[in-house]
Amino acid sequence: MVASDVKSPVHSVKLSSMVPAKVTGNNTEHKLRSMDLAMKLHYLRGLYFFRSDAVQGLTIFDLKKAMAQTQELYPSASGRIRRSESERPVIKCNDSGVRIVEARCDRSLDEWLVATKEEDGGWELQDLLVHSQVLGPDLGFSPLIYVQFTWFACGGICVSLSWAHVLGDAFAASSFINMFGTIMAGHAPPKSLHAPIPERPKFPAESRLDTVPSTIKRVDPVGDCWLVMNSCNMETYSIHVTSQQLNHITGKYGLLGESKTSHFELLSALIWKSLSKIRGDGGPKVVTLCENNVRRELNPLPSNGMDLSRAEVNFSAAEAEVSDLARQITEAVNENGLIEEMVGRDDGKLDFIAYGANLTFVNLEGADVYGLELKGQKPIFASYAMSGVGDEGVVLILPGPGNGNEKSGGFGRTVTMVLPQAQMAELRKEINETWGLLP
Repeated sequence: MVASDVKSPVHSVKLSSMVPAKVTGNNTEHKLRSMDLAMKLHYLRGLYFFRSDAVQGLTIFDLKKAMAQTQELYPSASGRIRRSESERPVIKCNDSGVRIVEARCDRSLDEWLVATKEEDGGWELQDLLVHSQVLGPDLGFSPLIYVQFTWFACGGICVSLSWAHVLGDAFAASSFINMFGTIMAGHAPPKSLHAPIPERPKFPAESRLDTVPSTIKRVDPVGDCWLVMNSCNMETYSIHVTSQQLNHITGKYGLLGESKTSHFELLSALIWKSLSKIRGDGGPKVVTLCENNVRRELNPLPSNGMDLSRAEVNFSAAEAEVSDLARQITEAVNENGLIEEMVGRDDGKLDFIAYGANLTFVNLEGADVYGLELKGQKPIFASYAMSGVGDEGVVLILPGPGNGNEKSGGFGRTVTMVLPQAQMAELRKEINETWGLLP
């Protein structure tokens, strides 16, 4: 539960449940695919900040009513985890609902954003705005989604989403909360949602049962408490890279003429090299790339539809050229087929992690992170982070703020990193001195 003692700027916390506006059919179950189960120990956390005029006149009743209508379209989102006769986890679509958190903050929205900036992008304050979610130990009673509404002293609001990754990836999570905004605006929701259509991988997945994928890692059994146990303290840290800064970095590393190098590949290569220098052992030889692999239809059903691919080098990443690392990222080998075979081999009974099994880079450049609108207004800032990350850490690369306005930094990127705490201070220094991004 969000901290609520008198010293916390966030207080007056209330929890309630909101069920779908209409009853789902009897005995409806959502069968979890092996890729869903590979992600079951991970959780997404989204934050959306709005100024007061975007919520003027809105009440908690209005917000809850729209959330009830949204759930009609997402039976699995309001369900609970159960186990089949074979002990494989499934989602029972029993209309138990999402959990709603209401809170107040003593600070204005601007004061809050300044305070988080003074933390150099740390998430210590942001954690007060989003529910810290874990499924279990009462697994059958644990909500898969928490939505928190935090009102600031100025009348602004933060809408946050805590989303169990077993439901779907960040594209699915943002689609869910964007649909909530559509319904809030009074637009009629679609009659049904569409299943995403998987695309063929860039590189054929291997399919030998004797080949073990390197992009996931088996962990000790967790039972009914779906929680990752880390061997070190993890820290979350975000930076914003403007379009001008991206152009500067691209030119600095001689990639201006290489149109095939995306911003995701460039930033991933930079962080791979920087962390390798910090770790002092030549750096990880294998990293994981997580990228969208489905054609996202309008109004898709939630799914885990991203490719997990392996990029590997036989040289020191710390000494390598950024362009060489970026090239290795573009040539990463898809392992989805191997993952599905490995996780499904024991009917989903074993436990794995994907994010943080290796140093993991997640490409969310195409996610509609700024798609949630209230009264026709987009958030002034939106971002996603992740919990339940393994010790090697994860880096999320998302669209930056600015709503497409170049003058206000649009078309840039927000980079959110979850890494061992002991490495974070050195990485901030490396970003400042080598990249030249921080003031």
